[in-house]
Amino acid sequence: MATRRQRRVSETIHRELSVLLMRGVRDPRLADITVTEVRVTPDLLMARVYYSVLGDAEQRKAAATALESAKGYLRTQLAAQVRLRLAPELEFHLDESAEYGRHIDELLAQVAQDLEPKDGSESS
Repeated sequence: MATRRQRRVSETIHRELSVLLMRGVRDPRLADITVTEVRVTPDLLMARVYYSVLGDAEQRKAAATALESAKGYLRTQLAAQVRLRLAPELEFHLDESAEYGRHIDELLAQVAQDLEPKDGSESS
């Protein structure tokens, strides 16, 4: 269970990284990235950043590569914006929950379609 300080730092990092990715980074591979969640460790030295990417598997791979290459820049910019003794190390993880939810919706729609009575096959 996260402490109040962890939650506050997570929210601040989330907000600042979102702004940095929208305005501060010129890499086009980072254009479709959305930060979905940030979790910091109890010692505030590591921040796990969960993100989602619009697009296919190739775009997700390109975004992961771009995030890894921009990690140092993002950490430096984050340190300038967030008042902490040490800026946390950033660890990026692809958040696949939106994709998983979309897949479940497709399966449910398919099941609903399979359960619908066919024209002329309904007996009274």
